[in-house]
Amino acid sequence: MPNDVRGPAGGSRPVRPAGTGRADTGPFVSRRAPGTRRTRGAGLSVDQRGRRNKWGLTFLVTLLVFVVVRLVVVQGVDGAAYAAEAEQDRLRNYTVAALRGQVLDRDGNPLAYTVDASRVVADPSIVKDPRRAALALTTLLDVPVPELTERLSRDGRYVVLAARVPPETADAVEELGLAGIILEDDPERLYPAGAVGGQIVGFVGREGEGLAGVERTFEDQLSGTDGRRIVEVGSGGHPIPSGIDEVTEATDGHDVTLTIDQDLQFVTDQRLGEACADGHTSQASAVVLDVKTAEVVAMGSCPGYDPGKYSETDPDLLGNPVVSDVFEPGSVMKAVTLAAAVEEGKATPDRVLSVNGHIDAGDRVVTDAHDHAPVDWTVTGILAKSSNVGTIMLAREIGDAKLEEYLRAFGVGRTTGIELPGESRGILEDSADWTESRAANVPIGQGVSVTTLQMASIYQALANGGVRVEPRIVRSVTTPGGRVTPTPEPKSTRVVSRSTADALAHMLEAVVGPGGTAPLAQIEGFRVAGKTGTAQRANPETGSYAGGGYITTFVGFAPADDPQYVVAVDLERPTSSAEGGQVAAPVFADLMRAALTGDGVVPSGTARPEFDLTG
Repeated sequence: MPNDVRGPAGGSRPVRPAGTGRADTGPFVSRRAPGTRRTRGAGLSVDQRGRRNKWGLTFLVTLLVFVVVRLVVVQGVDGAAYAAEAEQDRLRNYTVAALRGQVLDRDGNPLAYTVDASRVVADPSIVKDPRRAALALTTLLDVPVPELTERLSRDGRYVVLAARVPPETADAVEELGLAGIILEDDPERLYPAGAVGGQIVGFVGREGEGLAGVERTFEDQLSGTDGRRIVEVGSGGHPIPSGIDEVTEATDGHDVTLTIDQDLQFVTDQRLGEACADGHTSQASAVVLDVKTAEVVAMGSCPGYDPGKYSETDPDLLGNPVVSDVFEPGSVMKAVTLAAAVEEGKATPDRVLSVNGHIDAGDRVVTDAHDHAPVDWTVTGILAKSSNVGTIMLAREIGDAKLEEYLRAFGVGRTTGIELPGESRGILEDSADWTESRAANVPIGQGVSVTTLQMASIYQALANGGVRVEPRIVRSVTTPGGRVTPTPEPKSTRVVSRSTADALAHMLEAVVGPGGTAPLAQIEGFRVAGKTGTAQRANPETGSYAGGGYITTFVGFAPADDPQYVVAVDLERPTSSAEGGQVAAPVFADLMRAALTGDGVVPSGTARPEFDLTG
């Protein structure tokens, strides 16, 4: 072996003896007294130098053995693991997005659907020339060159360049063949009807999850299940033609079919918008129910919003006031009080009461709309004239506990179970806690709060022969394979007898007739039954009724002789003292007329009866 230096006993190369005047390597010469010896290297002896060389040789041999063993381990024992790791580094795991199911109206018209789109992303570590790539992409993605260049120059391995890119643009990006530029599924949710029914349908967030309305309630059914794609890519981030390409297909979401009629919904939203534009109405809400099934045919509030532009909308407007906002309904609640009186045998439509213009209620005095001398009114007249005093007189004959029982049976103080998020139960205190003034206010619709949907549900029961059906807004759910699953039948509860319901229908028709408070609710050719309401509005600035204006309402059904639809309307009017019969009744008439004619309901074949309002 080269450089192997050994002593005389080891043979090999001899060591030059000392005293010859030079060393083996170089000009360094030992100048010592006779009889001494010296070799190169800090005065080491030949034996010392030999030992040092032996240790060096041993180290080199050991190092060589270690390297060989390590190579054997790496290439043999760990070879498969390293190969697998290298392969994993080339694999890319992509989400195959499921297409979200459609939301359809009752006739199959789409209110929400999803289209294919892509997200353009980049791996900046692979992009060699960010500015050049930005110049190639700027026109296609409609993103400025400086912004793209900055994103492509970032540290890290993932950056989004553009979202919801249409298929034709995605194809053009792919054709560029830019290293490090990747396409991912990014479906786009569209709402073709815009703001029509927007509060019902709701919207999805940036991550595609339902955040409001039906989109939220039916998130699990609509969303589907994403798939996966594993692709082996080369140095540029593009798939290797002969490499791994494994796909687990996505399962698309189910379609949800609503009970909504898109045409009637359009009319409803438009009419409510007109109401909100009158200079006094800050909010208007309405709901149309099918009497027999309690299906919601239309539902809306003003102001509404376009689900496709929810991010541009005031967050306070992104709910659904028809099911979430509560208000004191006023005199529309008198129908419940009188229904309880008739059912309990305390009243008949023709019973006559002497009604004063005011009545004591604990520490307060309740009056009719205008104080008056005693008048002999029939129970029908009390309802038609909307007498507070006459209603309170009948309520006292029923008793607080019994009245509360009927209110709750009609759905006051509890949710309806509608398939929409954020539903309020309303406000109804236990009768045991009512003060004398509260006991006088509740029968006339003050001191109790309801939603617009609850108000409509009360009149659905009266129009349906006394049977209350829990309202529904979803008809069915359809799988991607076409299997249709109808929603469960809603719960039905008899609240009052048919004879009581018929008696109330007769009295409510008098409200719209001559001498009643709502002649503006009449519809030519159809008999109409309903009730006005004008309740004080709580002023949020003072915490009292002072300066709060009024909530005006009208709820009714038609045709009165064969009820098909219930329409409930409420208008919040902070700066007006107009009554429900003046402003809410005309909105009711327009919506009911659209519902009846749109469904081809034949005009009433019987004449409106005569009504005895006074004794």
